[in-house]
Amino acid sequence: MKAFTHRVAIPSILEVGRGNLLNIGTHIANAGFKNIVLFFGEGIFDLFGAGIIQSIEQAGIRILEQQEYDDIDVCRLTEKAFSLPVEAELIVGIGGGKVIDVAKYIGFLNGLPYISVPTSPSNDGFSSSGCSLLIGGRRRSVPAKMPFGIIVDIDVVKSAPDNLLYSGIGDLISKITAVYDWRFEEENGKGKVDDFAVMIAKKSVNSIVRMDLGNIRADLFLKELVDSLTLSGIAMEIAGNSAPASGSEHLISHGLDKLAKQPQQHGLQVGVATYLMSKVQNYRYPRVKKFLMETGFFAHVKGKMSAGDFERAIDLAPSLKPGRFTAIHVPENRDLAKRLLREDEILREILV
Repeated sequence: MKAFTHRVAIPSILEVGRGNLLNIGTHIANAGFKNIVLFFGEGIFDLFGAGIIQSIEQAGIRILEQQEYDDIDVCRLTEKAFSLPVEAELIVGIGGGKVIDVAKYIGFLNGLPYISVPTSPSNDGFSSSGCSLLIGGRRRSVPAKMPFGIIVDIDVVKSAPDNLLYSGIGDLISKITAVYDWRFEEENGKGKVDDFAVMIAKKSVNSIVRMDLGNIRADLFLKELVDSLTLSGIAMEIAGNSAPASGSEHLISHGLDKLAKQPQQHGLQVGVATYLMSKVQNYRYPRVKKFLMETGFFAHVKGKMSAGDFERAIDLAPSLKPGRFTAIHVPENRDLAKRLLREDEILREILV
């Protein structure tokens, strides 16, 4: 039998530090690109556009096209992808998750590298190969490609709204329950764990949960958060799927997206679901509780989500990815999770 070889793509550029946005031209030029296309998220050009354009032009790089573009409808995005200038060598997406997905998918369709420039660390999408697009009016996860480069300006992410920072914190801590679920699948004959991907996923969260968590806007904490979310994306690339970074807690969040009248930021939902599932799994929940308490995550999400929505999302979760078998797929665990919504002191306090 011929052995299967999985080729792993990792970013060639990883620049995380202060002042990177206004030095973006140097980073792109050092990688050898001369002709690029720029996509900005909504409002990003007004905030940073002039400095970014100046940096790129001073580096001798030709901007073939630039625009604000956050439309993730797959039909319109495909049309946009095949209207690019033929000289384009590189796609750059600057802003939030939508424009990063735009750059990612356009690069994928054209066989071009792309650079991810997130302006907030709200989830690990800026470092992963998958993207979330609208297909037939519904959000779907679509495979694409890993970024050629990731450039993050700590001065910029420091000014991101609290909601986005706490979303990144919630998405990061979910790797604890996700890794448990992946091993749970293997133990039940439903999947196969990649040990190296598990190691990277665990490193991504362990490097930050043991830090001094007093100030989430401190340079060191933000750099660790970005680095950790980047490692999470690489773990998924190694695995060839999202299992090392997404388990039962993400399924509950997807359920909330479908059921809640006002779904919250992805990572906020995931963070609460992670705490819940860590107790269901009886796995590292003191560490999860400590991290979410000391970062101020619990205080931030208090009153934003309802126990009733969570209960319905728990029941819906197993049907959302029938190919998986996480802790939430077990009926007894769903019963326990719903009981914890009523009995756990923290969940009773933060959920309405």
